[in-house]
This record gives sequence, structure tokens and C-alpha cells, in this order.
Amino acid sequence: MSTGRGGAAGIIRAFSPVDIKQRLIELLRAALAQALPEAGQTGEAEFVLERPREAAHGDFACNVALQFAKRLKRNPRQLAEAIVAALRAQPAFAEGWIDSVDIAGAGFINLRLSARAKQSAVAGALAQGADYGRAVCARPEKLQIEFVSANPTGPLHVGHGRGAAYGASLANLLEFTGHDVNREFYINDAGRQMDILALSVWLRYLQARGSVLPFPADGYRGDYVLDIAKRLAQTHVARFVRDAQALPQAGEGDDPDAALDRLIAAAKQSLGEDWQPLHRFALEEMLADQRDDLTGFRVEFDRWFSERSLYDSGAVARTVETLASRGHLYEKEGALWFRSTSFGDEKDRVVRRENGQYTYFASDIAYHADKFARGFDRLIDVWGADHHGYIARVKGALQALGLDPERLTVALVQFAVLYRGGEKVAMGKRSGDFVTLRELRDEVGNDATRFFYVLRKSDQHLDFDLDLAKSESNENPVYYVQYAHARVCSVFAQWGGDPARLVRAPLESLRHARELVLMQRIAEFPELLQTAARERAPHSIAFYLRELAGEFHSYYNAERILVEDEAARNARLALCGALRQVLANGLSLLGVSAPEKM
Repeated sequence: MSTGRGGAAGIIRAFSPVDIKQRLIELLRAALAQALPEAGQTGEAEFVLERPREAAHGDFACNVALQFAKRLKRNPRQLAEAIVAALRAQPAFAEGWIDSVDIAGAGFINLRLSARAKQSAVAGALAQGADYGRAVCARPEKLQIEFVSANPTGPLHVGHGRGAAYGASLANLLEFTGHDVNREFYINDAGRQMDILALSVWLRYLQARGSVLPFPADGYRGDYVLDIAKRLAQTHVARFVRDAQALPQAGEGDDPDAALDRLIAAAKQSLGEDWQPLHRFALEEMLADQRDDLTGFRVEFDRWFSERSLYDSGAVARTVETLASRGHLYEKEGALWFRSTSFGDEKDRVVRRENGQYTYFASDIAYHADKFARGFDRLIDVWGADHHGYIARVKGALQALGLDPERLTVALVQFAVLYRGGEKVAMGKRSGDFVTLRELRDEVGNDATRFFYVLRKSDQHLDFDLDLAKSESNENPVYYVQYAHARVCSVFAQWGGDPARLVRAPLESLRHARELVLMQRIAEFPELLQTAARERAPHSIAFYLRELAGEFHSYYNAERILVEDEAARNARLALCGALRQVLANGLSLLGVSAPEKM
């Protein structure tokens, strides 16, 4: 852990900031054992090193003295004094990477890293480049993250967009911190909603050929349905033409759902064997649109999993049979019910209706059982916040199947509300009743969309200010961060030298207050990523990048970087290069570009 020099005078050897923290813990343990031999009788101490809220309190704070004071019935400040004295006597303390250690308050031990320790973070970022902050897990997990999973019955809307940005960023983060991550989209291609889409496309297709049949009130009315119908007519000119007058019409006072079901049944009968090709055409058109939208949004999946495949393989029927054999199902009014209340749900749930058809819940149980069968250590589902009540029943079903429900984590994503000119945006241009993700991306761009979506915790309400997202000002957080990256690139272009030379640049001159703050922030990046991964919180990366950019802009405005003195100039360029790398790495994890010019 020594910060000894490398092959050239003044070169700081890089080491991991996470290793620094572990080294401090080891030193504190040794000091504790020396100062308080009786502490060993109280069991292993839990050493917690935290970042103080105020910089004046140092770089790390430890409350171990307060912990043991209660156990040993001793004065905590006196214990802290004994620990600090023993710490200063440790041989490693003389290595030069701890600047000071003192006691605050009732017995908190505050430690401040030396300038040399912070300089090593600059060397580390330059040496590791795009891998700076990447971790190798002692216990890597095989994770599956299922997100978006929108019904393929319409374009992706802004709510889906937030789930996509969160899920993709979380997957990037978990992968970067050492886990094996599989990204999956669950296609809801079975059931009534897909039948309604197929019917809606068919009716628009018939209307385009002169049919005067009224369109059902509960059909899909967006312009995208007209577009699919036009492509259907271009691809299959007259294949799906039938006598529309024979179709049943809803009467006054009819139940809308029942009337729509009669119309679907009549369409299936009228089309016969052509119903499935029509159904498949509508599905494939919508899936192609969603895939294209997500790819343009820099969101990719390892697998698109079909709900229909669970029915075709018999997995849904087998799952229900397993639940029945374990005594978790009962019949009532012709339907088959899961005893969900036995597992904390507010009421029991139907898995098979009285007409013999399975529910969405039944296929969801089978889907999650399939995930377990594929050998994932942990499952992460990203759901809309309105699905909060669904968590207990899914976890209950897993437990009923003999699977560990704690291996399933559900991350809830609140809806995003768009504002323009201080007014809520109420309607999209093509969708009929919502703003599509594509409309949002077209207006403010991918970068602003991705960054704004993760500015808050996923389960918190998000007001998306369209005017702010498009502005080129310091108030726009994504512009502010990207501008910091572009500014560094401009400095390097003005310098004109080879950035690779800076890896071995002497850094001793980096001792000014603003430089120490920047180096401290750079040193915090690897630990920040590990914490963000553990807490499933990519929003903390966005917060960090905004703060880092702010520190750099202050430094840039206060200090010249390309000074006459070559050693000082190279040291400052090395600091800027390390900062540029951290900005690029953080933005990449969030799916945001790092432009060289703005």
C-alpha cells in the first residue's frame, strides 16, 4: 500500500481508493488491538468508515471508539485517544498516505489522506482508463434484469422510457462492478390485449377498403394502428378482406368489454386460419417499432422472451399443476384460485378463469419459475410503481413453488410527467392519449432524456422539464456535465501534446485546495460505483457527475492549466485527463455520450 515512487522521480504509484479504505480499517484494527487488548473479549468490531458531511472533518470518520465505549463501559473520548495514539505508532502510518488523524465530538476518529494518496487516484484513473472504477467481485453473481416489458400493443411512452433508462443504467452498473448480467424483455404476446390490437388493425384495414363499420370504443385508436393497417394492405392486398356487415355491433347499454369480446370472437370466426397470420403481423410490427425505439435510445437486450412460448411449451399448465399438488389452489365459482393471502397478499388470486383460460398471473408465475430454472443467482424486475401490489403475490407464488422469494428484487419506477413552459404536457402527437418515448427523444435528444430520467431515485416522482433539458446553460445538468468533458478536450487540443505521456507525469505540485478537492472526488469514484450497485441506485452517479463537473468548472475558472512551468503544466493536464476519464466512464454507465466539442 506504499505510495512509493515509480521508475521516474516524482511518479506516484497508483492504488485503488477502495483499497485505501480497507487499509485504513486494517490499521484501525491493529491500533485497537494494541490500545484495548480487552476489546477482543467483546467480539469482532464492525468498523464503519464514512465520508464526513463537512470537508473540515477530514476524508473519513470512524465511530469505533463509541461502539466499544458502550461495550466496555469506558469514556468514548478517552478510548478514541488511546486508539489514535496506537494508530500513530503503527509502522504503516509513516508510509506517507495519511496526513492527519484527530478526534472530534464525543469520540469520532477523523482521518485525512495526504496529498500523495489523493494524487495516486489521478495516476490510477490515467493508467486504468475506461476500466477505472471497474471492480472484480469476490463473489460475483449471475443476475437477470428484466425491464421495460411493455405490452406490444402500442408505441413506448415516456413511462416506459424511464424504466428503460433505469434498467439499462442499472445493468451497466452491475456489470461494471463485477457481476454477470443478463438483460431481458418479456413480450406479453398472449392474451386479450393482443387480440384487441389485431382486431383494431383489421378493422382499420377494412375501413381503408371502404368499410363503414363503426370502430369499437375500446379498440386501439392511435395513428400507429392506421400505419400498421396500411402496411398490412401493402403486404397482403386482399388476403384479409371479409364482409364487415356480418360482424356484431354493440347496442346501447351493452357492456363494452362483452361487446368487444363478441367482436373478437366474430373476427376469429370470419378470418378462420387467417386470424393467426394477422395477429402475428400486428405483433411483429409493434415489436419492430419498440426494438427500433429502444436501440435508438441505446438500450439493448440479451433476450426477448415470449409469453406465448410458456403456453406452447406447457410451462403454464405445469406450473399450475405444481401449485395444485402442493395444496395452494382451490376452486370457487368454476375458477381456480391461488391462496395468495397465505403469503401476505390482500386477497386470493385467480390463476384459471371459469372459461378454462389462464390469467396473466398464471403466466407470470411460470415465467419467474423459468428464470429460476435458468440458474440465475438473483432476479431483478423493474416494474411501474402502479404494480406495487403485485409484488406480494408473485413472491408468494415463488415460495409456494418451493423457491426462495428473497432472490427476487423488484425495483419500482414512478411515472415521469413532462412540462413545457411551466405547463404540464397533456397529449402526444400520434399516440392519441400519451407522449411517446420517440417524441421525447426527438425533442430533447437521447443524452438529455437518459440523464434526466436518472436524476432522481427510480421510486420518486419525476417532473421532466423539456425547456431545461434543451437549454445550453449551467442549470441544465447534462449540458453542465458534458461541457466539463468538452472543456478538458479543448484544453488538450490547445496543448497539442500526447496524453499518453501524462501517465508518468510527476504530480507533487497538485496541492492547491481546488486540486485536492478534485483529486478527492476522483478517488471516490470506484467506491461510489460499488455503493450505487449495492443500493441499485444509478441516480447517485448522476449526482456525483454533476458535483464533479461543478468542482472542475470552479477550478478551470480560477486557475490556468497551460502554465509555463512544464512540471506544473503536466501535473495539471494529468489531473484534467483523469477527470475527463471519470466523466466519460460515469456518463457511459448512464448511456450518455461524452462529446469532445460543444
